[in-house]
Parts: sequence; structure tokens; C-alpha cells
Amino acid sequence: MLMDNMMAYAEIDEILNLLEDKYREKVPEKVRTFFKEEKMVDYKPAIDVNIPLIQQNLKRETIVLLAILNINYWCENEEEKQVFLNELAKNEEEKKKLEEKYNPDNLFKKRNNNIVDTQITENVQMIEYKPQNLFYKILNKIIIFFKGK
Repeated sequence: MLMDNMMAYAEIDEILNLLEDKYREKVPEKVRTFFKEEKMVDYKPAIDVNIPLIQQNLKRETIVLLAILNINYWCENEEEKQVFLNELAKNEEEKKKLEEKYNPDNLFKKRNNNIVDTQITENVQMIEYKPQNLFYKILNKIIIFFKGK
């Protein structure tokens, strides 16, 4: 977990360095210094300014930190903050719906319930296996022999 945070700090530091001055300077020096000091030193994220951030395989922690930075420093007014927070809430609601719908535990529970219901409604009977006696074995071999010719 700590390693993931340190990697996220490195990604944030790189993103902050790529921003235009007017956006970078909105983030307090203390916060920028924190990311710079706490980042994983040997991790060099490859951020391409020509590709949207969402498509760059960033750590989840990085996305969360960017959202926090956006709310605290880059949103121009309260209305803009509220729109952003509403979008986050909407995304979270959609995520919960999808997790509930595709939760493996729920899928198996439904499947098991259907199997149990089917077993209850079907009439299942045991069939007793009786080995053939010697007379029937010989008779079957003779029948097979004559059918083959």
C-alpha cells in the first residue's frame, strides 16, 4: 500500500511538472514539496501530454489525488466544485450498481438457488443396477455374434 502511494506521488509530481504555470502555481508550494519528497525516487512515470490521463494506466491513488487537487485548487468557484462533486457521486453510484450486478458471490448464489429449485421440483429416482447372470451374458454374446454377420 505504501509503495502504491509513493508511486502515485511520483505520478502526481510528474503531472504537476507538466502543467502550465498558472495551474501548477495554484497548488501550494508545501503540497508540491510533499509530493516531491515522498515520491518513489526510482519510479519514473511516462506521462504523455498528447494522451488523456484516463488512458495512461495511472494508479488509482493518482486519480484520487488529482480529484482532490482539482476540488481544492483548480475549481474556480463553488458551483464548479459542486458540479465536479456531483459527477463523482454519480460515478460512485454507477460503480456500486455494477459491482452489485457483477459480484461473483451474487452470481453464484443465484445459480445455486436455481439448481436447488430445479432439484426440488424434479422427481429423481434411483435405479438399481443388477449385474446380468451368466445365462444372459452368453445369450447377448450370441445375439451380437449373429448381428455382426
